[in-house]
Amino acid sequence: MKVAALCLLFLMMFLASDQAEVSLKVTPQRSQFFKYDSFSVSCDGENGKEAVAGWRVMKRMTDREVHPCQQPCTIRDAFPVTDSGEYWCESGLGATSSNVNITVTAGSVILESPVHPVTEGVNVTLGCRCKPGASACNLAASFYKDGLLIKNSSTGSTTIHDISRSEQGFYKCSVFGFGDSPESWLTVKAPPAGHDPPATGQPISTLVRHLIVGAPYFLSTILLGLIYKDRKKKEKEWQASQAGQACDDVIMQVII
Repeated sequence: MKVAALCLLFLMMFLASDQAEVSLKVTPQRSQFFKYDSFSVSCDGENGKEAVAGWRVMKRMTDREVHPCQQPCTIRDAFPVTDSGEYWCESGLGATSSNVNITVTAGSVILESPVHPVTEGVNVTLGCRCKPGASACNLAASFYKDGLLIKNSSTGSTTIHDISRSEQGFYKCSVFGFGDSPESWLTVKAPPAGHDPPATGQPISTLVRHLIVGAPYFLSTILLGLIYKDRKKKEKEWQASQAGQACDDVIMQVII
């Protein structure tokens, strides 16, 4: 029983670490890069901490093949064919984080947009960047959503105020004389259900996650308590049997 309980304890602790929230982090924080750029992709735990052991970066390239990328997953001299694709974090038990689509382009213009989904109601800034060394590139840029022009900007950026779900879609930018950037999908998610936070001031999802993570430790404490109680009971039974045997020996000696 003791061995089985300890095995169960270790299994629950492993499952608890596997359930910790993990997100994909891209540095620099954008989803488009120029050919020969360098960037890194990593798995981060809660509150920006390093991811728990057992998680690794996975990527599905444009040819649909899936490859692991050991942490830290650093891409140097990025190439469109080998480094463009879908990236995510995956644990040894098959749990996954949300995914990020990264595009490496051989063109001269990229769009700077949020890597992860944005919440409805926030302000979102989009930027347009020319390839380093393009000295003739001016700051004037045009921004498009789903192929339709939404804004001409003389500063090379535009801000979408109080973004709504209807503004979710494919975005790109264009600089006259240098061409268009690739398109990137911008996801707009609904705010958490119920705008009032719980009494503790923490999001409900965080409380649930903490309960899930803490449950194995709580159960392991109970298991250890039961093991201790069972051992003490057996010790008492053994002591009682020894005492009874001693009394029998005394009685036998008196009779003799």
